[in-house]
Amino acid sequence: MLVPMIYLVARAFDADAATLVDVVFRRRNLALLGNTLALTACVLAVTTAVALPLAWLVTRSDLRFKGLHSVLGVLPLAVPGYVMAYALIGLSGYYGFASQLLGIRLPRPEGLWGAALALSLYTFPYLFLNLRAALLGLDPGLEESARCLGRSPWNTFRTVTLPHLVPALLAGWLVIALYVVGDFGVIALMRYEVFSYAIFTQYSAAFDRVYAAWLSLMLMAVTLSFILIEARLRRGRYARVGKGAARPPATVPLGRLRPLAWAFLALVYAASLGLPLAVLGYWMAQSGVSADMAEVARAFGRTTLAAGPAAVLATGLALPIVYLTVRFPSPFSSVIERLTYMGYAVPPLAFALSMVFFALNVAPFLYQTLTLLIFAYCMTFLALALGPIRSRMLQIGPRLEEVSRSLGHGSLDSYMRVTFPLLNKSMVAATLLVFIMIVKELPITYLLAPTGYTTLSMAVFSRTSEGMMAQAAPYAAMIVVFSSFFVGLILRYEGRK
Repeated sequence: MLVPMIYLVARAFDADAATLVDVVFRRRNLALLGNTLALTACVLAVTTAVALPLAWLVTRSDLRFKGLHSVLGVLPLAVPGYVMAYALIGLSGYYGFASQLLGIRLPRPEGLWGAALALSLYTFPYLFLNLRAALLGLDPGLEESARCLGRSPWNTFRTVTLPHLVPALLAGWLVIALYVVGDFGVIALMRYEVFSYAIFTQYSAAFDRVYAAWLSLMLMAVTLSFILIEARLRRGRYARVGKGAARPPATVPLGRLRPLAWAFLALVYAASLGLPLAVLGYWMAQSGVSADMAEVARAFGRTTLAAGPAAVLATGLALPIVYLTVRFPSPFSSVIERLTYMGYAVPPLAFALSMVFFALNVAPFLYQTLTLLIFAYCMTFLALALGPIRSRMLQIGPRLEEVSRSLGHGSLDSYMRVTFPLLNKSMVAATLLVFIMIVKELPITYLLAPTGYTTLSMAVFSRTSEGMMAQAAPYAAMIVVFSSFFVGLILRYEGRK
Protein backbone atom coordinates (compact mmCIF):
# COMPACT_ATOMS: atom_id res chain seq x y z
CA MET A 1 0.00 0.00 0.00
CA LEU A 2 2.74 2.44 0.93
CA VAL A 3 5.40 1.87 -1.74
CA PRO A 4 3.41 3.28 -4.69
CA MET A 5 2.28 6.27 -2.64
CA ILE A 6 5.83 7.07 -1.55
CA TYR A 7 7.02 6.85 -5.12
CA LEU A 8 4.20 9.13 -6.28
CA VAL A 9 5.36 11.80 -3.82
CA ALA A 10 8.94 11.39 -4.98
CA ARG A 11 7.89 11.77 -8.62
CA ALA A 12 5.90 14.92 -7.82
CA PHE A 13 9.07 16.65 -6.61
CA ASP A 14 11.19 15.42 -9.53
CA ALA A 15 11.52 18.89 -11.03
CA ASP A 16 13.21 22.23 -10.37
CA ALA A 17 11.65 24.85 -8.12
CA ALA A 18 10.36 27.05 -10.95
CA THR A 19 8.60 24.10 -12.61
CA LEU A 20 7.03 23.04 -9.32
CA VAL A 21 5.66 26.54 -8.69
CA ASP A 22 4.22 26.64 -12.21
CA VAL A 23 2.65 23.19 -11.87
CA VAL A 24 1.16 23.60 -8.39
CA PHE A 25 -0.25 27.12 -8.81
CA ARG A 26 -1.80 26.79 -12.25
CA ARG A 27 -5.21 28.42 -12.51
CA ARG A 28 -6.49 25.29 -14.23
CA ASN A 29 -6.08 23.39 -10.95
CA LEU A 30 -8.69 25.60 -9.28
CA ALA A 31 -11.06 25.00 -12.19
CA LEU A 32 -10.56 21.24 -11.86
CA LEU A 33 -11.14 21.45 -8.10
CA GLY A 34 -14.32 23.45 -8.59
CA ASN A 35 -15.63 20.99 -11.20
CA THR A 36 -14.83 18.01 -8.98
CA LEU A 37 -16.57 19.48 -5.94
CA ALA A 38 -19.58 20.61 -8.01
CA LEU A 39 -20.01 17.13 -9.50
CA THR A 40 -19.73 15.51 -6.06
CA ALA A 41 -22.28 17.88 -4.55
CA CYS A 42 -24.77 17.29 -7.38
CA VAL A 43 -24.44 13.51 -7.16
CA LEU A 44 -24.88 13.54 -3.38
CA ALA A 45 -27.99 15.71 -3.69
CA VAL A 46 -29.61 13.51 -6.35
CA THR A 47 -28.76 10.21 -4.64
CA THR A 48 -30.16 11.48 -1.34
CA ALA A 49 -33.38 12.61 -3.04
CA VAL A 50 -33.77 9.08 -4.45
CA ALA A 51 -32.42 6.84 -1.66
CA LEU A 52 -34.04 8.46 1.39
CA PRO A 53 -37.68 8.23 0.20
CA LEU A 54 -37.03 4.76 -1.24
CA ALA A 55 -35.60 3.48 2.06
CA TRP A 56 -38.52 4.95 4.03
CA LEU A 57 -41.07 3.38 1.70
CA VAL A 58 -39.61 -0.14 2.00
CA THR A 59 -39.20 0.03 5.81
CA ARG A 60 -41.95 2.23 7.27
CA SER A 61 -44.88 2.41 4.86
CA ASP A 62 -47.60 -0.11 4.08
CA LEU A 63 -46.27 -0.53 0.55
CA ARG A 64 -46.75 -4.02 -0.88
CA PHE A 65 -43.93 -6.27 -2.17
CA LYS A 66 -41.25 -4.66 0.02
CA GLY A 67 -38.82 -7.51 -0.58
CA LEU A 68 -39.06 -7.02 -4.33
CA HIS A 69 -38.54 -3.27 -3.97
CA SER A 70 -35.45 -3.88 -1.84
CA VAL A 71 -33.98 -6.06 -4.59
CA LEU A 72 -34.87 -3.58 -7.34
CA GLY A 73 -33.30 -0.80 -5.28
CA VAL A 74 -29.98 -2.69 -5.14
CA LEU A 75 -29.86 -4.06 -8.71
CA PRO A 76 -28.58 -0.78 -10.28
CA LEU A 77 -25.23 -1.75 -8.72
CA ALA A 78 -25.01 -4.24 -11.59
CA VAL A 79 -24.95 -1.37 -14.11
CA PRO A 80 -21.49 0.27 -14.20
CA GLY A 81 -21.36 4.04 -14.43
CA TYR A 82 -19.91 4.07 -17.94
CA VAL A 83 -22.68 1.70 -19.10
CA MET A 84 -25.25 4.10 -17.63
CA ALA A 85 -23.54 6.95 -19.49
CA TYR A 86 -23.57 4.80 -22.62
CA ALA A 87 -27.34 4.29 -22.19
CA LEU A 88 -28.00 8.02 -21.78
CA ILE A 89 -25.88 8.85 -24.83
CA GLY A 90 -27.51 6.05 -26.84
CA LEU A 91 -30.91 7.48 -26.01
CA SER A 92 -30.12 10.87 -27.53
CA GLY A 93 -29.15 12.21 -30.94
CA TYR A 94 -30.57 11.71 -34.43
CA TYR A 95 -29.69 7.99 -34.51
CA GLY A 96 -30.57 7.45 -30.86
CA PHE A 97 -33.15 5.16 -29.33
CA ALA A 98 -35.68 7.95 -28.65
CA SER A 99 -35.39 9.43 -32.15
CA GLN A 100 -35.67 6.17 -34.05
CA LEU A 101 -38.57 4.63 -32.07
CA LEU A 102 -40.44 7.61 -30.62
CA GLY A 103 -39.56 10.37 -33.06
CA ILE A 104 -38.19 12.53 -30.23
CA ARG A 105 -34.72 13.92 -30.78
CA LEU A 106 -33.13 14.47 -27.38
CA PRO A 107 -29.97 16.56 -26.90
CA ARG A 108 -26.82 14.68 -25.99
CA PRO A 109 -26.33 14.65 -22.20
CA GLU A 110 -22.92 16.05 -21.38
CA GLY A 111 -21.10 18.28 -18.96
CA LEU A 112 -21.93 18.57 -15.27
CA TRP A 113 -25.58 17.52 -15.44
CA GLY A 114 -24.97 14.60 -17.77
CA ALA A 115 -22.19 13.22 -15.58
CA ALA A 116 -24.19 13.85 -12.37
CA LEU A 117 -27.26 12.05 -13.75
CA ALA A 118 -25.32 9.01 -14.94
CA LEU A 119 -23.37 8.68 -11.68
CA SER A 120 -26.45 9.21 -9.50
CA LEU A 121 -28.50 6.50 -11.23
CA TYR A 122 -25.71 4.01 -10.49
CA THR A 123 -24.52 5.02 -7.01
CA PHE A 124 -27.77 5.65 -5.11
CA PRO A 125 -27.97 1.96 -3.97
CA TYR A 126 -24.91 2.54 -1.74
CA LEU A 127 -26.89 5.15 0.21
CA PHE A 128 -30.12 3.15 0.02
CA LEU A 129 -28.52 0.11 1.67
CA ASN A 130 -27.17 2.21 4.55
CA LEU A 131 -30.44 4.05 5.14
CA ARG A 132 -32.51 0.87 4.90
CA ALA A 133 -30.34 -0.81 7.55
CA ALA A 134 -30.48 2.28 9.80
CA LEU A 135 -34.27 2.55 9.59
CA LEU A 136 -34.71 -1.15 10.32
CA GLY A 137 -32.46 -0.86 13.39
CA LEU A 138 -33.93 2.39 14.75
CA ASP A 139 -35.89 2.06 18.00
CA PRO A 140 -39.54 2.84 17.09
CA GLY A 141 -40.15 4.01 20.66
CA LEU A 142 -38.38 7.28 19.87
CA GLU A 143 -40.85 8.20 17.16
CA GLU A 144 -43.81 6.95 19.21
CA SER A 145 -42.77 9.13 22.15
CA ALA A 146 -42.55 12.18 19.91
CA ARG A 147 -46.01 11.52 18.49
CA CYS A 148 -47.44 11.10 22.03
CA LEU A 149 -46.02 14.54 22.89
CA GLY A 150 -48.01 16.15 20.08
CA ARG A 151 -45.49 16.17 17.24
CA SER A 152 -46.80 15.82 13.69
CA PRO A 153 -45.51 12.95 11.48
CA TRP A 154 -43.34 15.33 9.43
CA ASN A 155 -42.00 17.10 12.53
CA THR A 156 -41.22 13.72 14.12
CA PHE A 157 -39.30 12.62 11.04
CA ARG A 158 -37.37 15.89 10.83
CA THR A 159 -36.47 16.23 14.53
CA VAL A 160 -36.24 12.59 15.69
CA THR A 161 -35.76 10.15 12.81
CA LEU A 162 -33.51 12.18 10.53
CA PRO A 163 -30.87 13.02 13.20
CA HIS A 164 -30.54 9.29 13.94
CA LEU A 165 -29.90 8.63 10.24
CA VAL A 166 -26.82 10.87 10.21
CA PRO A 167 -24.28 7.99 10.54
CA ALA A 168 -25.94 6.09 7.68
CA LEU A 169 -26.08 9.22 5.54
CA LEU A 170 -22.43 10.02 6.21
CA ALA A 171 -21.32 6.44 5.47
CA GLY A 172 -23.23 6.37 2.19
CA TRP A 173 -22.12 9.85 1.19
CA LEU A 174 -18.48 8.96 1.84
CA VAL A 175 -18.60 5.87 -0.38
CA ILE A 176 -20.37 7.79 -3.16
CA ALA A 177 -18.01 10.77 -2.91
CA LEU A 178 -14.93 8.54 -3.08
CA TYR A 179 -16.37 6.83 -6.14
CA VAL A 180 -17.27 10.10 -7.88
CA VAL A 181 -13.89 11.79 -7.45
CA GLY A 182 -12.12 8.67 -8.75
CA ASP A 183 -14.45 7.93 -11.67
CA PHE A 184 -13.08 8.22 -15.19
CA GLY A 185 -15.43 6.46 -17.60
CA VAL A 186 -18.54 8.59 -17.01
CA ILE A 187 -16.83 11.97 -16.98
CA ALA A 188 -14.83 11.10 -20.11
CA LEU A 189 -17.94 10.04 -22.02
CA MET A 190 -19.84 13.10 -20.75
CA ARG A 191 -16.92 15.41 -21.62
CA TYR A 192 -16.61 17.00 -18.22
CA GLU A 193 -13.14 17.91 -16.99
CA VAL A 194 -12.34 16.98 -13.41
CA PHE A 195 -9.14 15.81 -11.73
CA SER A 196 -9.40 12.19 -12.87
CA TYR A 197 -9.91 13.19 -16.52
CA ALA A 198 -6.97 15.61 -16.40
CA ILE A 199 -4.73 12.93 -14.88
CA PHE A 200 -5.55 10.49 -17.66
CA THR A 201 -5.01 13.18 -20.31
CA GLN A 202 -1.58 14.08 -18.93
CA TYR A 203 -0.58 10.44 -18.84
CA SER A 204 -1.92 9.30 -22.22
CA ALA A 205 -1.44 12.44 -24.34
CA ALA A 206 1.03 14.92 -22.83
CA PHE A 207 2.83 12.32 -20.68
CA ASP A 208 3.79 15.03 -18.21
CA ARG A 209 4.66 12.84 -15.25
CA VAL A 210 5.33 15.67 -12.80
CA TYR A 211 2.02 17.39 -13.48
CA ALA A 212 0.15 14.08 -13.47
CA ALA A 213 1.71 13.19 -10.11
CA TRP A 214 0.72 16.56 -8.62
CA LEU A 215 -2.82 16.19 -9.92
CA SER A 216 -2.92 12.74 -8.31
CA LEU A 217 -1.76 14.16 -4.98
CA MET A 218 -4.34 16.94 -5.19
CA LEU A 219 -7.03 14.35 -5.85
CA MET A 220 -5.79 12.31 -2.89
CA ALA A 221 -6.03 15.44 -0.73
CA VAL A 222 -9.66 15.85 -1.78
CA THR A 223 -10.48 12.25 -0.84
CA LEU A 224 -8.62 12.59 2.47
CA SER A 225 -10.62 15.71 3.28
CA PHE A 226 -13.85 13.77 2.65
CA ILE A 227 -12.70 11.02 5.03
CA LEU A 228 -11.73 13.51 7.75
CA ILE A 229 -15.00 15.43 7.41
CA GLU A 230 -17.00 12.21 7.67
CA ALA A 231 -15.09 11.14 10.78
CA ARG A 232 -15.63 14.58 12.34
CA LEU A 233 -19.37 14.68 11.69
CA ARG A 234 -19.94 11.07 12.75
CA ARG A 235 -19.24 11.78 16.42
CA GLY A 236 -22.19 11.41 18.76
CA ARG A 237 -24.30 8.89 20.62
CA TYR A 238 -27.01 7.06 18.72
CA ALA A 239 -27.64 3.93 20.82
CA ARG A 240 -30.59 3.55 23.15
CA VAL A 241 -29.90 3.98 26.86
CA GLY A 242 -32.72 2.04 28.51
CA LYS A 243 -33.40 -1.66 28.34
CA GLY A 244 -36.22 -3.18 26.37
CA ALA A 245 -37.14 -5.70 23.71
CA ALA A 246 -36.79 -4.63 20.11
CA ARG A 247 -39.97 -4.68 18.06
CA PRO A 248 -40.83 -3.77 14.49
CA PRO A 249 -42.15 -0.25 13.94
CA ALA A 250 -45.77 0.35 13.07
CA THR A 251 -46.39 0.78 9.36
CA VAL A 252 -47.54 4.16 8.14
CA PRO A 253 -50.51 4.05 5.73
CA LEU A 254 -49.81 5.96 2.52
CA GLY A 255 -53.44 6.84 1.92
CA ARG A 256 -53.88 9.40 -0.84
CA LEU A 257 -50.11 9.52 -1.36
CA ARG A 258 -50.04 5.93 -2.63
CA PRO A 259 -50.28 6.87 -6.36
CA LEU A 260 -47.48 9.40 -5.85
CA ALA A 261 -45.31 6.75 -4.16
CA TRP A 262 -45.86 4.28 -7.01
CA ALA A 263 -45.07 7.01 -9.55
CA PHE A 264 -41.83 7.76 -7.72
CA LEU A 265 -40.85 4.07 -7.66
CA ALA A 266 -41.73 3.64 -11.34
CA LEU A 267 -39.59 6.65 -12.27
CA VAL A 268 -36.61 5.41 -10.25
CA TYR A 269 -36.77 1.88 -11.67
CA ALA A 270 -37.36 3.10 -15.22
CA ALA A 271 -34.37 5.44 -15.08
CA SER A 272 -31.92 3.19 -13.23
CA LEU A 273 -32.88 -0.20 -14.73
CA GLY A 274 -35.35 0.23 -17.59
CA LEU A 275 -33.35 2.85 -19.46
CA PRO A 276 -30.04 0.96 -19.71
CA LEU A 277 -31.81 -2.32 -20.49
CA ALA A 278 -34.01 -0.74 -23.19
CA VAL A 279 -31.11 1.09 -24.84
CA LEU A 280 -28.93 -2.00 -24.68
CA GLY A 281 -31.70 -4.06 -26.23
CA TYR A 282 -32.17 -1.53 -29.03
CA TRP A 283 -28.50 -1.35 -29.90
CA MET A 284 -28.17 -5.12 -29.59
CA ALA A 285 -30.89 -5.43 -32.21
CA GLN A 286 -29.08 -2.90 -34.39
CA SER A 287 -25.81 -4.81 -34.15
CA GLY A 288 -27.50 -8.04 -35.35
CA VAL A 289 -25.17 -10.53 -36.98
CA SER A 290 -22.41 -7.91 -37.19
CA ALA A 291 -21.60 -8.43 -33.53
CA ASP A 292 -18.44 -10.49 -33.14
CA MET A 293 -19.60 -12.79 -30.37
CA ALA A 294 -16.29 -14.63 -30.48
CA GLU A 295 -14.50 -11.40 -29.52
CA VAL A 296 -17.11 -10.75 -26.82
CA ALA A 297 -16.41 -14.20 -25.42
CA ARG A 298 -12.67 -13.53 -25.48
CA ALA A 299 -13.16 -10.22 -23.63
CA PHE A 300 -15.32 -12.06 -21.10
CA GLY A 301 -12.59 -14.64 -20.63
CA ARG A 302 -9.91 -11.96 -20.16
CA THR A 303 -12.09 -10.19 -17.59
CA THR A 304 -12.62 -13.39 -15.63
CA LEU A 305 -8.94 -14.32 -15.89
CA ALA A 306 -7.95 -11.05 -14.20
CA ALA A 307 -10.86 -10.65 -11.78
CA GLY A 308 -10.95 -14.22 -10.47
CA PRO A 309 -7.37 -14.49 -9.15
CA ALA A 310 -7.48 -10.91 -7.81
CA ALA A 311 -10.69 -11.57 -5.84
CA VAL A 312 -9.34 -14.83 -4.41
CA LEU A 313 -6.02 -13.19 -3.54
CA ALA A 314 -7.74 -10.23 -1.83
CA THR A 315 -9.81 -12.61 0.28
CA GLY A 316 -6.71 -14.64 1.16
CA LEU A 317 -4.82 -11.53 2.25
CA ALA A 318 -7.83 -10.34 4.28
CA LEU A 319 -7.82 -13.48 6.45
CA PRO A 320 -4.58 -12.83 8.40
CA ILE A 321 -5.39 -9.12 8.67
CA VAL A 322 -8.79 -9.85 10.20
CA TYR A 323 -7.32 -12.50 12.50
CA LEU A 324 -4.67 -10.05 13.72
CA THR A 325 -7.09 -7.19 14.35
CA VAL A 326 -9.82 -9.31 16.00
CA ARG A 327 -7.75 -11.74 18.08
CA PHE A 328 -4.85 -9.41 18.94
CA PRO A 329 -6.17 -5.81 19.11
CA SER A 330 -3.40 -3.27 19.59
CA PRO A 331 -2.21 0.07 18.18
CA PHE A 332 -0.02 -1.88 15.72
CA SER A 333 -2.91 -3.99 14.42
CA SER A 334 -5.06 -0.87 14.19
CA VAL A 335 -2.43 0.80 11.98
CA ILE A 336 -2.26 -2.30 9.78
CA GLU A 337 -6.04 -2.28 9.36
CA ARG A 338 -6.14 1.41 8.46
CA LEU A 339 -3.40 0.93 5.87
CA THR A 340 -5.53 -1.66 4.07
CA TYR A 341 -8.15 1.03 3.46
CA MET A 342 -5.65 3.29 1.72
CA GLY A 343 -6.00 1.43 -1.58
CA TYR A 344 -9.77 1.98 -1.63
CA ALA A 345 -9.61 5.56 -0.35
CA VAL A 346 -7.12 6.62 -3.03
CA PRO A 347 -8.94 7.27 -6.34
CA PRO A 348 -8.38 4.38 -8.77
CA LEU A 349 -6.78 6.53 -11.45
CA ALA A 350 -4.26 8.00 -9.01
CA PHE A 351 -3.50 4.54 -7.62
CA ALA A 352 -3.03 3.09 -11.11
CA LEU A 353 -0.79 5.99 -12.10
CA SER A 354 1.40 5.44 -9.05
CA MET A 355 1.67 1.76 -9.95
CA VAL A 356 2.76 2.72 -13.47
CA PHE A 357 5.45 5.04 -12.17
CA PHE A 358 6.64 2.46 -9.67
CA ALA A 359 6.79 -0.36 -12.23
CA LEU A 360 8.65 1.71 -14.82
CA ASN A 361 11.41 2.74 -12.42
CA VAL A 362 11.64 -0.03 -9.82
CA ALA A 363 10.26 -3.19 -11.42
CA PRO A 364 10.16 -2.68 -15.22
CA PHE A 365 9.63 -6.42 -15.78
CA LEU A 366 6.15 -6.01 -14.26
CA TYR A 367 5.06 -3.14 -16.51
CA GLN A 368 2.04 -4.02 -18.69
CA THR A 369 1.79 -7.53 -17.30
CA LEU A 370 -1.23 -9.37 -15.99
CA THR A 371 0.59 -9.82 -12.68
CA LEU A 372 0.74 -6.07 -12.07
CA LEU A 373 -2.93 -5.68 -13.01
CA ILE A 374 -4.02 -8.42 -10.59
CA PHE A 375 -1.84 -6.95 -7.84
CA ALA A 376 -3.35 -3.48 -8.34
CA TYR A 377 -6.87 -4.94 -8.26
CA CYS A 378 -6.07 -6.76 -5.04
CA MET A 379 -4.60 -3.72 -3.29
CA THR A 380 -7.46 -1.48 -4.38
CA PHE A 381 -10.33 -3.71 -3.26
CA LEU A 382 -8.71 -5.48 -0.31
CA ALA A 383 -10.69 -3.29 2.12
CA LEU A 384 -13.98 -4.58 0.69
CA ALA A 385 -13.02 -8.15 1.61
CA LEU A 386 -12.42 -7.30 5.27
CA GLY A 387 -16.02 -6.47 6.25
CA PRO A 388 -17.81 -9.84 5.79
CA ILE A 389 -14.89 -11.82 7.21
CA ARG A 390 -14.48 -9.55 10.24
CA SER A 391 -18.19 -9.73 11.07
CA ARG A 392 -18.10 -13.52 11.04
CA MET A 393 -14.85 -13.69 13.03
CA LEU A 394 -16.37 -11.54 15.77
CA GLN A 395 -19.33 -13.92 15.96
CA ILE A 396 -17.14 -17.01 16.29
CA GLY A 397 -15.13 -15.83 19.30
CA PRO A 398 -11.89 -17.36 20.63
CA ARG A 399 -13.39 -20.14 22.80
CA LEU A 400 -13.51 -22.81 20.07
CA GLU A 401 -9.81 -22.38 19.30
CA GLU A 402 -8.96 -22.42 23.00
CA VAL A 403 -10.76 -25.76 23.42
CA SER A 404 -8.93 -27.14 20.38
CA ARG A 405 -5.55 -26.09 21.78
CA SER A 406 -6.42 -27.61 25.15
CA LEU A 407 -6.89 -30.95 23.32
CA GLY A 408 -3.33 -30.82 22.03
CA HIS A 409 -3.65 -29.05 18.67
CA GLY A 410 -1.31 -26.20 17.79
CA SER A 411 -2.44 -22.65 17.04
CA LEU A 412 -2.32 -23.02 13.24
CA ASP A 413 -3.89 -26.47 13.34
CA SER A 414 -6.69 -25.20 15.59
CA TYR A 415 -7.36 -22.29 13.25
CA MET A 416 -7.50 -24.51 10.14
CA ARG A 417 -9.66 -27.20 11.81
CA VAL A 418 -12.09 -25.00 13.76
CA THR A 419 -12.20 -21.35 12.66
CA PHE A 420 -11.44 -21.58 8.95
CA PRO A 421 -14.40 -23.89 8.09
CA LEU A 422 -16.76 -21.50 9.90
CA LEU A 423 -15.55 -18.62 7.69
CA ASN A 424 -16.50 -20.30 4.41
CA LYS A 425 -19.72 -18.37 3.73
CA SER A 426 -18.24 -15.00 4.67
CA MET A 427 -15.22 -15.69 2.48
CA VAL A 428 -17.48 -16.52 -0.46
CA ALA A 429 -19.45 -13.31 0.09
CA ALA A 430 -16.23 -11.26 0.28
CA THR A 431 -14.87 -12.87 -2.89
CA LEU A 432 -18.10 -12.20 -4.79
CA LEU A 433 -18.13 -8.55 -3.68
CA VAL A 434 -14.55 -7.96 -4.79
CA PHE A 435 -15.11 -9.88 -8.02
CA ILE A 436 -18.11 -7.79 -9.10
CA MET A 437 -16.25 -4.54 -8.39
CA ILE A 438 -13.27 -5.69 -10.47
CA VAL A 439 -15.48 -6.70 -13.41
CA LYS A 440 -16.78 -3.13 -13.62
CA GLU A 441 -13.46 -1.40 -12.92
CA LEU A 442 -12.24 0.87 -15.74
CA PRO A 443 -9.43 3.34 -14.75
CA ILE A 444 -7.04 0.75 -13.32
CA THR A 445 -7.72 -1.64 -16.20
CA TYR A 446 -7.22 1.06 -18.82
CA LEU A 447 -3.82 2.10 -17.46
CA LEU A 448 -2.35 -1.22 -16.35
CA ALA A 449 -3.75 -3.86 -18.74
CA PRO A 450 -1.15 -5.49 -21.01
CA THR A 451 -1.06 -4.35 -24.63
CA GLY A 452 -3.89 -5.99 -26.55
CA TYR A 453 -5.51 -7.30 -23.36
CA THR A 454 -9.04 -5.93 -23.81
CA THR A 455 -11.58 -6.55 -21.04
CA LEU A 456 -15.33 -5.96 -21.15
CA SER A 457 -15.06 -2.53 -19.53
CA MET A 458 -12.33 -1.41 -21.92
CA ALA A 459 -14.31 -2.64 -24.93
CA VAL A 460 -17.41 -0.70 -23.88
CA PHE A 461 -15.51 2.52 -23.21
CA SER A 462 -13.35 2.47 -26.34
CA ARG A 463 -16.30 1.84 -28.67
CA THR A 464 -18.69 4.24 -26.94
CA SER A 465 -16.16 7.08 -26.94
CA GLU A 466 -15.93 6.66 -30.74
CA GLY A 467 -19.72 6.64 -31.17
CA MET A 468 -19.84 2.92 -32.03
CA MET A 469 -22.98 2.22 -29.99
CA ALA A 470 -24.07 -0.97 -31.75
CA GLN A 471 -20.60 -2.49 -31.48
CA ALA A 472 -20.40 -1.65 -27.77
CA ALA A 473 -23.83 -3.10 -26.93
CA PRO A 474 -22.86 -6.81 -26.64
CA TYR A 475 -20.00 -6.00 -24.27
CA ALA A 476 -22.18 -3.72 -22.12
CA ALA A 477 -24.95 -6.33 -21.99
CA MET A 478 -22.45 -8.98 -20.91
CA ILE A 479 -21.29 -6.75 -18.03
CA VAL A 480 -24.85 -6.09 -16.86
CA VAL A 481 -25.89 -9.75 -17.02
CA PHE A 482 -22.67 -10.94 -15.39
CA SER A 483 -22.85 -8.32 -12.62
CA SER A 484 -26.55 -8.98 -11.99
CA PHE A 485 -25.78 -12.62 -11.38
CA PHE A 486 -23.22 -11.78 -8.72
CA VAL A 487 -25.41 -9.06 -7.16
CA GLY A 488 -28.05 -11.77 -6.77
CA LEU A 489 -25.54 -14.05 -5.08
CA ILE A 490 -24.55 -11.27 -2.66
CA LEU A 491 -28.20 -10.57 -1.80
CA ARG A 492 -28.68 -14.27 -1.17
CA TYR A 493 -26.14 -14.08 1.65
CA GLU A 494 -27.91 -11.10 3.28
CA GLY A 495 -29.24 -12.03 6.69
CA ARG A 496 -27.81 -15.55 6.72
CA LYS A 497 -26.65 -16.63 10.16
